[in-house]
Amino acid sequence: MTRNVQKASTILGTIVAGTAAALLAPLATPAAHAAPAAAPKPTKQCVTGDKLVPSCGVLWGAAAGGFTSAPRDEALKDWEQLSGRTASIFHTYHKGDEVFPTASEIAMTRDAAKPRVLLVNWKVAYGSTWAKVAAGEQDKRIDAFAKRIKTTYPEKFFLVLNHEPENDVIAKKGSGWEAKDFKAMYRHVIQRLDSKGVDNAINVMAYMGNEKWMAQSWWKDLYPGDDVVDWMGLDSYVSAEKGYYHYGQFGDLLDREPSGGGTGWYDWATTQHASKPIMIAEWGVYHRIGKPTDKTAGYNSVLPELAKRPNIKAIVYFDTKHDDEGDRDISIDSTKANLAAFKTLAANPLFNVKIA
Repeated sequence: MTRNVQKASTILGTIVAGTAAALLAPLATPAAHAAPAAAPKPTKQCVTGDKLVPSCGVLWGAAAGGFTSAPRDEALKDWEQLSGRTASIFHTYHKGDEVFPTASEIAMTRDAAKPRVLLVNWKVAYGSTWAKVAAGEQDKRIDAFAKRIKTTYPEKFFLVLNHEPENDVIAKKGSGWEAKDFKAMYRHVIQRLDSKGVDNAINVMAYMGNEKWMAQSWWKDLYPGDDVVDWMGLDSYVSAEKGYYHYGQFGDLLDREPSGGGTGWYDWATTQHASKPIMIAEWGVYHRIGKPTDKTAGYNSVLPELAKRPNIKAIVYFDTKHDDEGDRDISIDSTKANLAAFKTLAANPLFNVKIA
């Protein structure tokens, strides 16, 4: 979650069958936004596969307690009780030499009654630069992580390296933070983990998809390569306040175009990287703190969009009462109506995916 936070009548009835059926299909190659033709309802349970891609349906996840001192595991448990559904994806954040997965993270993903998959964001270059990591300066840090995984954590997990890198780029030669340095860092870390025998990390490239950054000449240089990326990720938000920054619904956070025009993020991802499943690794609907606003339109827009976009295989909510600048409320319960709408969304059988 960064300062570039981005952009409702219950819909369970007629769209449930169409939504679930549409997401049975394999990844779509082009990004067609027309509603898919009707297909049979699932006849068997949706389960995750080798790369944690569900055979049908959509993985449901969350990060809770953002920008607070609350333990992330306890915050997520409270959020799950509030929303009415277990978060199949548990999103956490780490940097530098922090030791993870932590004991609490491991416990959360080994809860037999509530199966969860860990989604870890790791800023490997903390205290260094992307260029230095790529050159091997932090190999000891990478190797220590690899050893922990090999000896203590055999479960499959999602790994994001430096989410939202666009916001960290310093487009100056020699800065160590150029887009090409991010690509080199990402490739070096993943290839080194592979060389150490880490075969249970599912790699996610998490973009912001912000109009300003997508218009930069260096934006295309960020992508590390299909050989080291398993999922395409997007961190994007919408405002419930009409006229406020990124006002809109779920489709708007997927379709933001580069400033000046061009291909929207979802269309770009599904065209240029058609084989990759998409994870909305952070999303939310916000209003300014102290200005409670109806978010139900945003929540109610999710299912129709998922029905039209079969490449989306996971959505992960970021819940906080205040963002990093302390001016936006992204919580699901800022009003009773908002919570009711979110609970209706969470209850949809589309998200009934078994972690295999």
